[in-house]
Amino acid sequence: MTDEADLPGLPFDRLAAYLGEHLSDVDSAAPWQAQLLAGGRSNLTYRIGQGARSWVLRRPPLGHVMPKAHDMAREYRVLCGLDRTAVPSARPYLLCEDASVIGAPFLVMEHVEGVVLSSAADCAGLSAERAAAISDVLVRTLATLHDADLTGTGLETFGQPAGYLSRQAALWTAQWERTKVRDLPGFDRLARWLAERTDAYADRPATLVHGDYRLDNLILAPDTARVRAVLDWEMATRGDPVCDLALLLVYWTEPGDTLRRRVPVALGVTDRPGFGDRAAVLGAYTALRPVDGDHLDVCLALTCLKLAVIMESIYFRHLQGQHLGSDAAGMAEASAALVELGLRVADGQGVAALGS
Repeated sequence: MTDEADLPGLPFDRLAAYLGEHLSDVDSAAPWQAQLLAGGRSNLTYRIGQGARSWVLRRPPLGHVMPKAHDMAREYRVLCGLDRTAVPSARPYLLCEDASVIGAPFLVMEHVEGVVLSSAADCAGLSAERAAAISDVLVRTLATLHDADLTGTGLETFGQPAGYLSRQAALWTAQWERTKVRDLPGFDRLARWLAERTDAYADRPATLVHGDYRLDNLILAPDTARVRAVLDWEMATRGDPVCDLALLLVYWTEPGDTLRRRVPVALGVTDRPGFGDRAAVLGAYTALRPVDGDHLDVCLALTCLKLAVIMESIYFRHLQGQHLGSDAAGMAEASAALVELGLRVADGQGVAALGS
């Protein structure tokens, strides 16, 4: 970590004074260190510390932010609630909604030591046995999340679960109009297909929904497959749990993928022997929580549309010179690929379309 160096989006002069007043166990005279942990596809994440003590700070990305996205108060509320459940998560310490401190709201939470598998290189040394164990715990943790008892957590009334899929389809379609940098053939057709079908699932039972559940949002114990924390709760709510499953399947990669290779996120992470294919992941989850095939198809198509909008927003920030990730230039191609994947699901190919 660097000593008291200002990083993008993290001016330490005001931050250090604020933390000294509001965070326990801080030595106002000790120097701070900081490190950018994530490049900014989503919220910016930093490890901050004094000596042997460390915390994690999260704030919205620089520049263009879509309405209702990157909500620090939402993530903080979820982390506070999760502290009372069996879902592994980092302990929250403080929420600052005063943008004058660092230029945006932020939260500070526990720094959880462990392993994050976010690239093919991270997984290169995994044995087939360890990869299989990680795949199993990944699915089981998702089921645990969806089965979480929210009684007494403050999340009992979280979100608006009724009509969740219809509202999500409308929300992300509207977000596309706000963030697009070009017209994308097929987007309107996919949006219409969803608008015609999502109402059919308006009354499905609601659970806690993560909103961005995938392997690289887990912190694993170094020597076991145990999950120490699930990260990145900024889009969490109560809603349709099948959307989390759908997103996990869309992000999953297999050696024979073609269109999916044009989405530069988590490429090759699950290609190694032991992880299994999407059908195996789906089978493992449905053995714990049954899922209707037509329902899954709607959630898969919705996920493709949602991710296309998110990738376009990243590309938008890249064009403005305000994105810190190294792969942002490729997001324009990613949006087009995701729309095409969604259309193939809508045309009846189901989960198999993701490997086309």
